[in-house]
Amino acid sequence: MSKGERVPRETLRSMAARSAYAGRAVIVTGAAGAFGSATLRLLRYLGADVIGIDRVPGAGIVTCDISDGEQVGAAVAEAVGRLGRLDTLIHYAGVGPVVDVGQPAGAEVREAVEVNLLGPWRVTAAALPALLDARGRVIITASLLAGVTVPFSAAYTVSKRALTAYADVLRTEYGTHLGVTTVYPGYVRTPIHDRSRAAGVALEGLAPAESVRDTVLTVVRAGAARSAPRDVASTRAGAAAFRLARHAPALLDRVVAARLRYLVTSPGLEGADLAAGLRQRHGSMPAAGAGPVSAAAGDARAADAGAASA
Repeated sequence: MSKGERVPRETLRSMAARSAYAGRAVIVTGAAGAFGSATLRLLRYLGADVIGIDRVPGAGIVTCDISDGEQVGAAVAEAVGRLGRLDTLIHYAGVGPVVDVGQPAGAEVREAVEVNLLGPWRVTAAALPALLDARGRVIITASLLAGVTVPFSAAYTVSKRALTAYADVLRTEYGTHLGVTTVYPGYVRTPIHDRSRAAGVALEGLAPAESVRDTVLTVVRAGAARSAPRDVASTRAGAAAFRLARHAPALLDRVVAARLRYLVTSPGLEGADLAAGLRQRHGSMPAAGAGPVSAAAGDARAADAGAASA
């Protein structure tokens, strides 16, 4: 399967009919979240034995903060012990802080790296002996934002792009005995975006909009495939964005820059303190102590910025 292509669509009935998950032992991180909770329900419907890992307690969930190595070791050992084996590990756990990339890396950046990158690394390492015994699968949920760069997402984007590199190296070193798939969802309106919405910088429209169902079915289909696909997107629009990010990043930069120039002049970002500098640099508000900036000058500067990014 070529990079960025979607897993061929199956129905839930077709997966159940060929017993793709019947009796399979699965661990799902981020199990209390939108993706994780839906995946637990779906896999149980398909006959899998599933245990979740999340810092939020719940039925069928081992409570664990994946930023804590000791908790991870104990939680994975408990989950594998209860399952008796481990065939598939699915990673969803993540956080979505928003930051100004021009400021020093602070607590939000460290949190993103700890949870989004090092968390899956810790859990996978703890689960690896059981996965290798079963010649199992690891499915890592990254994001289209690992390749589609948008403002205020530096902590999230850097951690998710690094996570895709981790998946690639894991595949290189252990791929003879382990299937590794990276899934790239687009913008899905889940609580991970609560921080950006609260800060007034959600910037919806810069990445393809998708549903929870799109991501969950893509992950489950990838795990059901006879051989592990390498990289998969959740929708056709997501697959197109993924291909642009991989093969024509300069073109994608221009597309995002054009969309951004529209968004920074729209009412959506008004009043967002985090966006003040961006609006100023795009000419939609005057600099401190300066006179009004003409729309033409702002457009010219934005065009220059877009050309430079290409």
